Amino acid sequence: MKAMRTPAARVRGLGSAKTGTQHWWAQRLSALALIPLVLWFVASVVTMAGADYTVFRAWAGSPVVAGLLLLLIVATFYHGYLGLQVVVEDYVHHEAWKLGTLLFLKAASIVLALTGVLAVLSILFGG
Repeated sequence: MKAMRTPAARVRGLGSAKTGTQHWWAQRLSALALIPLVLWFVASVVTMAGADYTVFRAWAGSPVVAGLLLLLIVATFYHGYLGLQVVVEDYVHHEAWKLGTLLFLKAASIVLALTGVLAVLSILFGG
């Protein structure tokens, strides 16, 4: 049956012909979103150098800041996972190890992102 397939039929659904472009765009757009978010976060933290805990908590507890922090957290872990996924897919050749590593990375990214999101929401709602 394989010998009867055209080269295009053999390629369809495999490798970069499948979702490479979507993955590439997702990584570029998440990087683009991270540029202003990281610049904002670094500038904000630098301006609060020497501030005490209550000042920082009040800053993080404002709705606009909390929203930007949530965007930063989600975009960071999403972008990080996309980058690590490419590395694993390119350099781990044993399929079982590749699958296990990708599952671990996805789970770790989700758990860490949710931890950050819950921390920000806890500050925002005074928990």
